[in-house]
Amino acid sequence: MEYVQLAVAAIIPMITGFIWYGPMLFQNAWMKSIGMTEEKAKQGNMPVIFGLSFVMSFILAFFVAYLVRHDPESLHPFVHGLMHGAMIGFFTAMPVLVTNSLFEQKSKANIFINVGYWIITIALMGGLLGAWQ
Repeated sequence: MEYVQLAVAAIIPMITGFIWYGPMLFQNAWMKSIGMTEEKAKQGNMPVIFGLSFVMSFILAFFVAYLVRHDPESLHPFVHGLMHGAMIGFFTAMPVLVTNSLFEQKSKANIFINVGYWIITIALMGGLLGAWQ
């Protein structure tokens, strides 16, 4: 797997986020929806926020590449589904939730509770769906 491709793909969410959450589209509505002010936004540690957002985007890019290039494994259908569900939770839900929570300046506890919930929930859904085919 080409890491340069993953790094380039990991930049796309930042570009899209700049447009989507910027003044051109939904900046005011998003800030209002979470009670964010310009002053509060400036209090965020932008290098950490953007650095971790890039790491999360890289993880997401890795998984998308994995799905595109993945061959099914010879596992029990429940285990196979559980594995893919956990991977979707870890590689999809977690990067999305953590990135959003960083920009919304949510607490670490809030992040861990939400991420843990989705990883477990999606893993169980994947197991059920894998066994029930």
